[in-house]
Amino acid sequence: MRATVSAVVTGAIVAAVAGASAIPAIRHGRREFPPRHIELGPRPEFLVNNMEEGELKDKLSSCLENEAVTTKFSIGHRGGGILQFPEETVESHMAGIRMGAGIEECDVAFTKDLEFVCRHDQCDLHSTTNIVATELGAKCTTPFKPANGGKAATAKCCTSDITLAEFKTLCGKMEGFNKSATTPEDFLLGTPDWRTDLYSTCGTVLSHRDYIKLIDTEGLWFTTELKKPKVSMPFQGDYTLDKYRQQLVDEYVEAGIDPDRVFLQSFVFDDVTYWLENAPEFGKQAVLLDQMGDSPHTIPEAAANLTFYKDAGVRIVSPPLPYLVSVDEDGEYVPSVYAKTAKELGLDIITWSLERSGPLVQAVEAGDYYYSTILNGTHRDGDMFKLLDVLGRQIGVLGVFSDWSATVTYYANCMGFF
Repeated sequence: MRATVSAVVTGAIVAAVAGASAIPAIRHGRREFPPRHIELGPRPEFLVNNMEEGELKDKLSSCLENEAVTTKFSIGHRGGGILQFPEETVESHMAGIRMGAGIEECDVAFTKDLEFVCRHDQCDLHSTTNIVATELGAKCTTPFKPANGGKAATAKCCTSDITLAEFKTLCGKMEGFNKSATTPEDFLLGTPDWRTDLYSTCGTVLSHRDYIKLIDTEGLWFTTELKKPKVSMPFQGDYTLDKYRQQLVDEYVEAGIDPDRVFLQSFVFDDVTYWLENAPEFGKQAVLLDQMGDSPHTIPEAAANLTFYKDAGVRIVSPPLPYLVSVDEDGEYVPSVYAKTAKELGLDIITWSLERSGPLVQAVEAGDYYYSTILNGTHRDGDMFKLLDVLGRQIGVLGVFSDWSATVTYYANCMGFF
């Protein structure tokens, strides 16, 4: 029996609101996932068939008829279903969960009334929700302005422009906007052609507390990124950065969540050191998102900075994909200097984000950021599994964020990464 997405979503929300929990007992320090039928769809097989011939393709082909299980190696980026579902919504989370993601992500920003909501950027509501086409659009930092006289349409809408109650009236949509729009409704368009609007009907947006209830009910692990504020701090006079950092911890504590199930994240070093000093039970596995070397020639500098992070108490670093892999003289993917340095220092690694680049031939032609250090070795979509194999078996990352969780889940199950 296969439950429909709508039935799964409705059941999850009802159970979460009722305070139900599907969490099984902890055994030997590790908690088993609740039983769940995992559906991976046709994409993993498509990618396997697209690979060049060799041992890796043979190994992955041998797993095509296997049943998959949930794995923490597979991390749902903005939910894990955002090739087809609006990001940071219930629907994206349920898609990622159905595709076997063992860790689900919510990025948090604060509202006008200082409530946390799941958004990838404090000021992305104009490109990820329908706000500009609602009455709330008038409250935006920069309300919609139509394209005119060769100038692009603009809008800037932040979570801090509205209250939580107002935020909850919005519909999540596929990320993007139409620069040539002359009406607010046209501005909502702009989804990349390699994604789809098929399920972008009205994504269910979430507060951070909603997210905690949902993922707890599903029996999974959490990862919350504290987004850097896009407004002046202290906000409203007395809402300081430390209050912002502590509020994130407090919401997990109030929900009764075991800190061992939580991976807090931030690009801001001071956020991580705050958790290390003031909430060590959470800080011990806080994740420092590292983008210190944002182009191929500066990655060695970022690698040199890893010793500083290690000495400061950081245990997990999370660089983007291009930091970790380079190509050798034969054009083969190999671990980078950054990856080798991190492992030599005993740092654990989580990386981001797979399935964010569209068809890889097009990505290479465009010099896509996520493949910027391996452009010369990337020739086909099936190379995603070659990349995953270097990350998994040669570097030994803890997990991989993906916009489509099935791809990472399939690899992890075939290789035994649970």
